[in-house]
Amino acid sequence: MPPPSAAGQTPRRYSFARYLSAKATVDDRSLNAHVWDTLRHALDVRRQDAGLKLVELGSGIGTMVERLLTRRLLSGFTYRGIEAQPRLANHAARRLSAWGRKHGYSVTGLPDGVVLRREAEVFRLSFPAADALQVARRKRQTADLLMAHAFLDLLDLPTALPALLGMLRPGGLFYFSLNFDGVTAFEPLIDPALDDEILSLYHRTMDERLVGGRRSGDSRTGRHLLAALQATDVQLLAAGASDWVVVPVKGAYPDDEAYFLHFILHTVDRALRRHPELDPRRFARWVERRHAQIERGELVYIAHQLDVVGSAHPTPDKERRS
Repeated sequence: MPPPSAAGQTPRRYSFARYLSAKATVDDRSLNAHVWDTLRHALDVRRQDAGLKLVELGSGIGTMVERLLTRRLLSGFTYRGIEAQPRLANHAARRLSAWGRKHGYSVTGLPDGVVLRREAEVFRLSFPAADALQVARRKRQTADLLMAHAFLDLLDLPTALPALLGMLRPGGLFYFSLNFDGVTAFEPLIDPALDDEILSLYHRTMDERLVGGRRSGDSRTGRHLLAALQATDVQLLAAGASDWVVVPVKGAYPDDEAYFLHFILHTVDRALRRHPELDPRRFARWVERRHAQIERGELVYIAHQLDVVGSAHPTPDKERRS
C-alpha cells in the first residue's frame, strides 16, 4: 500500500480491483468487533473439525479470506470464493498466492485457486467464477461457514436469503458483513438542499436496481436483514454496526483510501449523471467539488452498515452452554 498522502488526484480511469484493494483497510477498522469475536468463538467450538468448508459469495479479490488467514481464525479449512467476474476471481488467486509466499507458506497452484501449507496448517482456496445465487440454489447444505461481505445489498433479499441459508449444514454458521443500511454522508456540506437531494436519489437507485429485469438491491438491507433472519429458522448470535468512516488526518488519508473515496464519488456520478430530477450542471459541479475536497485532504465520508453472525439449527452443545 502507498504511504498516506493528501495528493489523492482524481483518477482518469477507474479499476474495480484497485477499489476493492483500497477499501480493505477501511473494512478492517469498520467490521464490528463484537460480531467478529462472536464468530471467532463459534469457530473455536468447531476448531477440532479440520475439514471445515467455508463458502463466500461475491468474494471479489479475496480480501475477506485474506483477513481470516491474517487474523488466524482457523488452522486449516477448505474455502470456495464465488465471484461472478472471472478477472476478479483470477486476481484473488494471484493475491492469495502472493500473500502465502510472503508469510512463509508453501504455495501449490490449483486450476482455480491455491493450496497454502505451513507445518500443520493447510488451506485449500478456490475461486470459481460463477453466479452466486445459482451456486446457492444448487449447493444445498454444503457450507460450515457461509460469508457475504458487502454483497447482500446487491440482491433481492426476500428471494435470495432462503437460498443462501439453504447452503448451510445443520449447525453451520453465517457471517454477513457490511450490509448497507440507508445512511450516506459527505462532509463538509456544499449545498445542504442539493446534498440531501443527491443522496436521496442515490439511495433510490439502489432500491430501483434491476438485473435481468428483476429487482436486485435495497438501500436498507441491514435492518431488513435483521428482520428477515428473525423470521427464519436460524439462531442470530450477534449483530452490530460496521460503519465506514474515512477521515483525513493532518490533510492525509491512510494507505490508498483517497482512491477509495474517488471511486465512491465515481459510483454516485455514474448512478445519477443522467437522472431527470437533477440539474446536470449543478450535479457535475457538485461532483467536481467533492473530488477536489479529496485532493485537498478535506472530505469526510460516512456510510452506515450492519454485521450479523448466526447459525443454522442445531448448534453444537458447547456453543449452547457458552
